Amino acid sequence: MKMQTPVLPKAPAPSKASNPMAQWPRPLPLHLSLQTMTWLSSLAALSGLKNGSLPWRTGLKKAAEKLQKSLEKADPDLPALVAAVDAEACRRLRTFTDGVTRYRDHPRPRRRALPEFWRQGSTRVLNYGIHDGPGLPGAPVLVVPSLINRGTILDLTEKRSLMRHLAAEGFWPFLVEWGAPGEDERNFDLSDYICGRLEPALDEICRTAGQAPAVVGYCMGGNLALALTVRKPVQVGALALLATPWDFHAGPAGTVKMLKVMAPGLTAMIGQLGELPVDVLQAMFTTLDPYLTTLKFQRFATLETGSEKARQFVALEDWLNDGVPLVGPVAEECLIGWYVENTPAKGAWKVGGTPVLPDEVKVPALVVIPTRDHIVPPGSATALADAIPEAQRMTLAAGHIGMMAGSRAPAMHYKPLTKWLKETLGEIN
Repeated sequence: MKMQTPVLPKAPAPSKASNPMAQWPRPLPLHLSLQTMTWLSSLAALSGLKNGSLPWRTGLKKAAEKLQKSLEKADPDLPALVAAVDAEACRRLRTFTDGVTRYRDHPRPRRRALPEFWRQGSTRVLNYGIHDGPGLPGAPVLVVPSLINRGTILDLTEKRSLMRHLAAEGFWPFLVEWGAPGEDERNFDLSDYICGRLEPALDEICRTAGQAPAVVGYCMGGNLALALTVRKPVQVGALALLATPWDFHAGPAGTVKMLKVMAPGLTAMIGQLGELPVDVLQAMFTTLDPYLTTLKFQRFATLETGSEKARQFVALEDWLNDGVPLVGPVAEECLIGWYVENTPAKGAWKVGGTPVLPDEVKVPALVVIPTRDHIVPPGSATALADAIPEAQRMTLAAGHIGMMAGSRAPAMHYKPLTKWLKETLGEIN
């Protein structure tokens, strides 16, 4: 019996999105291949399931034993059983492709334009301050996202926006938007981004606001924010690090082993292209949970178009799929230096020729640790909390992205973070 594979429609015409590819789960060929191979293998797995030769993950063993027992009296070649498995495999694959198509075609609202506070090269600092009366907005807060993904995760929608929350609470928030690297950034390393972009932006905020801002870093942005704080201690009023990695060997050993094996190939690719492409980065993230994309697009296929859940899904997926490449020196510094050699935890990561040492942080510091984080394992972030003297820590029962954009994020994360900033900046002022 031959399985009929659903086919995706033609690629869409160019859109007004910052990257038209954001309207597909990236890299699309990888996800389609994974889906097709998974469900096409269902028939082949029947005989192995019956005789118990299939390997199972520890967490699935009980379910597998139950399934195997129910098949003891079934003939794996029985036409009705084969047809049922084939039909279910086709249904699941079709549901996935339906979800992808609906995601592509879902209406997208225009994002509001924000005033640009500062710019150099592809790097912009956006001004979220609300100013209706005399004088300046409230205490300044500089928020630094990762270099890999755009800063829109911090202002995803009206209801899921740390930036808008900070503004509504009386702060003067500034968001760094790195943008896709241009000619000015082609040879940048992390020192160039920190010393050449973050430091002058910080100088301008201090000059304009008349006081040192709190600096908040998310994910890789936390590492950049930490380095900025160590280098500019007088110009940073407080430091909050959200899901920020430090000990890159604190997570699953398989990730480090995989990168060590991949390192020569990645280095050769970076040398040839001058960057690490977005789709390569996305493929690497996919390996952390290969079937996450399967499940979420199958669920999306069941949502009503235009519903609140559908809009949130599309906004989040657009952010995930609209990443930017890492320029060569940064890619090598992070993938080889951080992940393979663990330079931050060893005190060997240098910015501007000087090691970035957490114990040199003298300002009030908060480390936020999501306990369900698969991108930055809790142990990696906890190592940073341990290394910063007198750092406070906040643990959240959330994942890496859920802490920032999940339905519980405003109550679980935004509010306690805001409370800490008010108490801390109030003490400073």
